[in-house]
Amino acid sequence: MADTRVLIVEDDADINEIVATHLARCGMSCAQAFSGSEARLLIGADPFPFDVVVSDLMLPGLAGEDLVALIRKRDATVPIIVISARTAAADRIDLLKLGADDYLTKPFDLDELAVRIEVQLRHRARAAATDFGAADTDDARAGADSGEADAPARILRFRDWELDPDARAFWVAGTVVELTRIEFNILEALMTHPKHVFGKAELFEAAWGEPYAADYNTINVHVSNIRAKLKPTGTDGYLKTVWGMGFKLAEA
Repeated sequence: MADTRVLIVEDDADINEIVATHLARCGMSCAQAFSGSEARLLIGADPFPFDVVVSDLMLPGLAGEDLVALIRKRDATVPIIVISARTAAADRIDLLKLGADDYLTKPFDLDELAVRIEVQLRHRARAAATDFGAADTDDARAGADSGEADAPARILRFRDWELDPDARAFWVAGTVVELTRIEFNILEALMTHPKHVFGKAELFEAAWGEPYAADYNTINVHVSNIRAKLKPTGTDGYLKTVWGMGFKLAEA
C-alpha cells in the first residue's frame, strides 16, 4: 500500500478531504479532483499517473460514467472504484460493463474502501505476474521451435472450445476469441471441471483468486460478457445457467 498513487474524484469537498486523509494515513499518496473536468486533466500524463482511481458518478463538467470510459481508453488495467449514492443493481451492472472494477454505495466505510483498494491492487499485481509468465511461456515455445526444448502444451477442450492455460489463449473451432483476464479464468475453471456446477461464490474465488467479497451481480456481468463474445460463434449456449445454483458447461 505504501506509495500507492490514488486519484480521488469527488465534488463534495468534505467527503473528498475525509477520504484523502484516511487513505493518506494508510500510506497512500492522494491527488484530489473536484470535478470530472479536473480529473480529465490529471489523468492526461503519460504513462498513466495513478495506481487506483476512486470516483463519484455525479460530477460537474464530465459525468462519472464518461470519466470511467475515458480512463479505460487511457489504461486498460488501472483499478477504478466507483462511489455513489445510487443503489440500484442496474447502476452497478452498467458501471461494471463500462469498465469499473468495484462499486461502493454511500455512505461507505473508510476502512472498507482501503481494503477494496488493496484487493484491487493484488488483482492487478497477479494479472501482471500472469502476463509475465505467459511471455516466458512464449519464449520457451520459441526455444522449443528452435530445438532447445519440446514440452507438450496442456490444452483444455470442450466441444468446439480449446483453451491453453499457459499461453492464455482461447479458440472456438480454431478461431481466437479475445477474453479479459477474469473471463479467461472463468472459462478455465469451467473447462477444468466441465461436469461441475459452480456456485457464484465458488466461481468468483476461482476467477479472482480471492475469498468471495463482492455482489453476486459481478459474476453475472462477466458471464454475460463471455456469452456476448461467444454469440457470433454460435457456442454461447455452452455456458449454462443452473437456476438457484450457478453455472456449468452444457453437454451436447
